[in-house]
Amino acid sequence: MTKVRALLLCGGKASRFGSDKLLATLDGQPLVAHSVRHLLAGAGNALAVIPAGSTALKRALEDAGCDVLESGDCVRGMGASLAAGVKASADAHGWIVALGDMPFVNPMTIATIVDRIGKGVMIAAPVYQGVRGHPVGFSRALKDELAALDADEGARSVIALHRNELEAVLVTDAGVNADVDTPADLAKPKGAWPCCN
Repeated sequence: MTKVRALLLCGGKASRFGSDKLLATLDGQPLVAHSVRHLLAGAGNALAVIPAGSTALKRALEDAGCDVLESGDCVRGMGASLAAGVKASADAHGWIVALGDMPFVNPMTIATIVDRIGKGVMIAAPVYQGVRGHPVGFSRALKDELAALDADEGARSVIALHRNELEAVLVTDAGVNADVDTPADLAKPKGAWPCCN
């Protein structure tokens, strides 16, 4: 059996941003490159799920060292994207699901979630100051439920069904709740963002 597979969901429409936010520049690199770098450092692998035909995004991800799955399912939403990623890595020991627009998650947080799944936890999620964040880890035992997801709800239904088996991993990493939604977010001074370097 293979390792825990890190899935990076990159299929959102970015309607509030006004353009492809994943390619917006952050510290001289595409925003999504930071997400990839931290996922690779924490999980040792990364598979991005992107809409079919997203040539520039695919190039940026591959340049950052990420595997890429182009899927027409992305148009149906986050749940469909997640399901596509799980189906494409069906032999994995489990999955850690990260979001492309969250570039500030500390690699140590990712590594901790991967470790919990590797040790048999059903679901593991980071919690910062009482708020659950991303990325979330899922056991291989949930493969069929994850692969059946659709539309835009992500894995909320799976988490709700197994809430008693969810391990909250307390972290000091504010990046687990920091996503980029608007150009104004990127215009913030560097010190205003949680730092994970």
